[in-house]
Amino acid sequence: MTATVASHRKPRQHPLAALTGGGSRSARTACTAATLALAGAATATATGFEGTAQAAHRPTPAQVKDRVDALYQEAEVATQNYNGAKESADTAREELSRLQDEAARRTRKLNAARTELGALAAGQYRSGGVDPTVRLLLSADPQRYLDGAAVLERTGSHQATAVAGYARRLGSVRQVRQRAEDTMERLADTEAKLKKHRVTVVHKLGAAEELLHRLTAEQRQRMAARDGARSGPGQGRTDRGAGRGDGPVDGIAGGAGAAAAQAPSPRAARAVSFAYSALGKPYVWGATGPSAYDCSGLTQAAWKAGGVALPRTTYTQISSGPRVDRSQLAPGDLVFFYSGISHVGLYVGDGQMIHAPHPGAPVRIAPIDQMPFAAATRPA
Repeated sequence: MTATVASHRKPRQHPLAALTGGGSRSARTACTAATLALAGAATATATGFEGTAQAAHRPTPAQVKDRVDALYQEAEVATQNYNGAKESADTAREELSRLQDEAARRTRKLNAARTELGALAAGQYRSGGVDPTVRLLLSADPQRYLDGAAVLERTGSHQATAVAGYARRLGSVRQVRQRAEDTMERLADTEAKLKKHRVTVVHKLGAAEELLHRLTAEQRQRMAARDGARSGPGQGRTDRGAGRGDGPVDGIAGGAGAAAAQAPSPRAARAVSFAYSALGKPYVWGATGPSAYDCSGLTQAAWKAGGVALPRTTYTQISSGPRVDRSQLAPGDLVFFYSGISHVGLYVGDGQMIHAPHPGAPVRIAPIDQMPFAAATRPA
């Protein structure tokens, strides 16, 4: 009985303690093996989940392309804002220089008037210190005094004119200097915006470049090939033979001639010919040629060759002439894209345009339905 009670009161070992600390050696070995097996299975499962999560978050080439296109579009918007701010800054800088030159000229005239006033004042002081009646009584030659009085009267009139002229010049100098100060403030504000837009462009393009680097070289090549396939013939070639009698290069020179012939005016024809000559040149944001262009820089340069001065940005170029219905497009017309009017190309006929697409894509021929069409303008 005593033995039975003692056996019931003996503390029960924890199962793990029994396996690891007590029991036979074979039991302990089995437990250790089982524990290691479970740990390995858990690690494998965790690794599997992690790999699945990484795979789920890794974008496909199609997703990368969509995001890169969106970033390029956002960069294009910022580029046009940058171009507009730069144009305003250049204008303000020119105006400031002109105002500073004008202020300097007017200041020189003001200083001359001040010198003249000083001489008149000194002369009046020297001659006007004695009452005229006393001077007449003391004068040995009354006629000489009367002659002198007439001169003084005329001198007084001249002095009044000089004083009025000095006051007028002083006011004009102050006015010009105030305009210069206002222009300096406007320039500082515009340059701050310029810096902001530059940072935005660089950030967007950097993000696009980073996404592209996640793709393999083969994937990037396929993406570029698809872009090229969507563009027209000769999208990466320059019109080296155009206008030199060398014959067409892959049909480009012939296409340039045909498009120019269909243009509604000689100016439009020259703009079209210029656009063809720019084929293959690189896209550089903010560039206006001659070695590289952005979209509005290309159209501006093309129409400049035609004798028409276009403003710098897509937002202002759209108002450079009457609107044209899409069904009435003619070579030389400007075609605009996206709801924000952030991209522009030069129409060359047959539903095609020449445009500067984005970094990494040279000036090329492309269908106008490649992007969301917004409006068209015929510069005049």
